[in-house]
Amino acid sequence: MSGNEKILGDDRHQFIVSTLKNSDLPISGRELGLLTNVSRQIIVGDITLLKAKGEPIMATSRGYLYMHPFKEPNRIEKIIVCKHSPEQTEEELMMLVDYGITVKDVKVEHPVYGDLTASVMVSNRSEVVDFIKNIHQTNATFLLELTDGIHSHTIIADSEQQIESAEKALRDAKILIE
Repeated sequence: MSGNEKILGDDRHQFIVSTLKNSDLPISGRELGLLTNVSRQIIVGDITLLKAKGEPIMATSRGYLYMHPFKEPNRIEKIIVCKHSPEQTEEELMMLVDYGITVKDVKVEHPVYGDLTASVMVSNRSEVVDFIKNIHQTNATFLLELTDGIHSHTIIADSEQQIESAEKALRDAKILIE
């Protein structure tokens, strides 16, 4: 692409899919906008259209990820239920990632809307810090604030031992609900 030339329509959609497929890290809407010389709002619309066409794109707090159709071998997924204040969110996430856990999402049960799920996708301390900073910078609220602190996480680990150790730490901190 040369200069300030915009990538238009279907070409931009193909470019977005290709760029996301070839990245192991999330790419922000702003960054995709800069790469294609369109606004972030145009990218948000493009992502919505691509999702409607079946592209497995996930929006995270750090940007967009292409969800490749294969599952990582030998990884274990488990859902845990927790309760804590918004101020304890960083502590909770740090405990989990310190045991090698990836926190995939957060889910709450809303009395009107039912299950609300949001991507978290943090697997190390740096990603947790970025996630918390993003919440504060955008003045967003934590989903757990809709439910008096009760929420669940889908967590991913390489071993049952990692999950058991993380659960023990959360239990000791009086965060895990069993």
